[in-house]
Amino acid sequence: MANAASDTRSGEPEGGATSREPQGGARPGTPANDALAATVRRVERSAGGLATAAIARMDETLPWFRELPADQRSWVMLVAQAGVRSLVEWLRSGGGTASDTQEVSDDVFATAPRALARAISLQHTVALVKVTIDVAEEQVPELAAPGEEVALREAMLKFSREIAFAAARVYARAAESRGTWDARLQAMLVDALLRGDSSDVLASRAAALGWADAAPVAVAVGRSPGGELAAILHGFYRAARRLGVELVGGGHGDRLVLVIGGAPDPVVTVQKLLDGFGDGPVVVGPAVPSLDSATESARAALTGYRSAAAWPSAPRPVAADDLLPERALAGDPEARRTLRDSVYGALTRAGGELMETLDAFFAAGGVLESAARGLFVHPNTVRYRLKRIAEVTTFSPLNPRDAFALRIALTIGRLDPPNAVLPPSRATPRQP
Repeated sequence: MANAASDTRSGEPEGGATSREPQGGARPGTPANDALAATVRRVERSAGGLATAAIARMDETLPWFRELPADQRSWVMLVAQAGVRSLVEWLRSGGGTASDTQEVSDDVFATAPRALARAISLQHTVALVKVTIDVAEEQVPELAAPGEEVALREAMLKFSREIAFAAARVYARAAESRGTWDARLQAMLVDALLRGDSSDVLASRAAALGWADAAPVAVAVGRSPGGELAAILHGFYRAARRLGVELVGGGHGDRLVLVIGGAPDPVVTVQKLLDGFGDGPVVVGPAVPSLDSATESARAALTGYRSAAAWPSAPRPVAADDLLPERALAGDPEARRTLRDSVYGALTRAGGELMETLDAFFAAGGVLESAARGLFVHPNTVRYRLKRIAEVTTFSPLNPRDAFALRIALTIGRLDPPNAVLPPSRATPRQP
């Protein structure tokens, strides 16, 4: 101990106090006031007892601490013992310089596995530090040499501040590392969805991210507003927490791809997230039962995004199923299949009079009376048949937008008629 004190004195510039000393007196434990040398020895001898007393106090006052597994409680014991040793070294060095304080304080938490930062929150860690310091302060009369009680108590207050900053640094680094890794996992999950990887791959990626199996699942695609992707996605995650939905996002070129789970109406949910997107269309794929089948939603959203320019007045956001005609014209096989099977095929199965009426209605320029004259039927008959067409296909010929989709469906169906036994379509039929 004498050698340690001598080494400390030899490192001090001539004249005693340094520019870091408080005005009005020397810092406790510095060579200019080494009265704490005897106290340091007493604290060092009591290190084990202090750590044990601190753990006992934690067990008494912190209910969550009592529920920790045995291995995590042992980690806390290691940190408490290292904290007392760090206090001793801190006092020996005269309170430490700024760089020394940071290095020593960070080493306190190096004694426990890195998993401790994941098992115990920063808020709980601060509570542990407070309990340890409280126990040490209560024992100041026994620890301090005669006349050194005030100096020791002041030194402990400074040390508690430094140790709290050290804990914040440790948790900040852990969060940064975890955030970087999570961002990589999210990017991998989005890429796996867009590539159409197997459900096992999707499940493993989602499990690594802690994705809750929240149904339904839908994918939204829009333009990125520009800037750092991590900051953009952080805004989406905060909004998703407020909305109570699961969300994973990633970049795909200049586009943002969001996977949303647990939203009863994905389009309505995306409407509340629009501020995070850049200019341009935002397309929401159809809702699917689980993440395993989210590739279908992602493909529909991507092709819808690419073809949305063909509908300048499209709502924002717009459902991918509302872009079926544009997607079909752009070459999307799933959109062509849906229009052929669910629209043209449905009309064919419903009977020839519906198809005949629809052709006549279009040939008459959408004028109901003219279509009735061409069919030699009463206008009310045409009205009834048009209503039946809307019920069968979910597209109303009286709506200009729906009439456009019906025209495209008739064209595709006649160029590529559906099979006699229709295979199930993977695309979700449009809801009326």
